[in-house]
Amino acid sequence: MEDNRLENMGLEIRQGEGLSRVQLGCSHQKGLLYVVPAERSWVCSQEMMPAHALAGFLGELTEMQQPAVLQLMNRWGISYRRLPLDSEEEGQS
Repeated sequence: MEDNRLENMGLEIRQGEGLSRVQLGCSHQKGLLYVVPAERSWVCSQEMMPAHALAGFLGELTEMQQPAVLQLMNRWGISYRRLPLDSEEEGQS
C-alpha cells in the first residue's frame, strides 16, 4: 500500500514560537520556507498560518497576471486556483 503522509512526500511543516517552517525537498531540490505573522495573516490561528499565508500569497500572485510569473509557474508545472470557502459553499446550498 502506498504511503501518502506528508513527511514521505518531501514536505514537512514545523511550528515554532511565532513562526512556522515548511521544509521542501527531494534528492534534486531542497529549501526552507518561513511563515511568520504578517499584515494579512492575523485572522488565522498559528496552526493554520502556513496554509493561510501560502493560499493568500499564491492567490494574489496569480491574480497579478504577470507573464514572467505565469511562465515561471508553467516551467515548474505549478498551477493555482482559489477554491470557495466553507462559508461560501454553505450559502450556495
